[in-house]
Amino acid sequence: MKIIVFGATGGVGRSVVEQALEQGYEVTAFVRTPDKLKVTGDKLTVVQGDAFHVEQVAAAIAGHDAVVSCLGSNQGMKKSADLQTMTKNIVAGMQQHGVKRIVYTASAGINDELPGIGGKLMMGVLKQVLIDHRAAVDAVQEAGLSYTIVRPMGLTNDSLSGQYRESEESVPSKSKTIPRADVAHFILKALGDAAYENKSIGIAT
Repeated sequence: MKIIVFGATGGVGRSVVEQALEQGYEVTAFVRTPDKLKVTGDKLTVVQGDAFHVEQVAAAIAGHDAVVSCLGSNQGMKKSADLQTMTKNIVAGMQQHGVKRIVYTASAGINDELPGIGGKLMMGVLKQVLIDHRAAVDAVQEAGLSYTIVRPMGLTNDSLSGQYRESEESVPSKSKTIPRADVAHFILKALGDAAYENKSIGIAT
């Protein structure tokens, strides 16, 4: 399978690239700053570009079997439509070139699903990012694509464990975090398993 990864220099995205190469995928990393990737491999192609430029995005997507989005927002607590804009560009590129499969990495909380007072507080802190992710997810789900939406809990830099829990309805109970490497592991698992198509999955350790 030939995949293109957006957000490949972030923690989750870089781990997707590394693990995909280990598993024998052909991987294209779409990055604004190639020097930040720090990953090499015979089956790795690095494309420098800007996800805000729809033409660059579409050109990069051509010829791939699937898209992985690990895009993040740099806007912090401020209101932003960055994720929505970049994701719409990806969707347009996929439609232009007939690519159907996408795994989009969002965040737990986009469905107002974090339980308890702590969950409400966290969703309040992350309100603007969650709104942007939710709009991006809507763009994916409304486009007629074969999607998997990933909703990880709080991200850590712990090592890959391969041990995590999944919840389609909400988020795994009594858990707050998941290593970025395990999010990447799930992304690749979902890509290869039709049971995850057109599903939104909350994951945590």
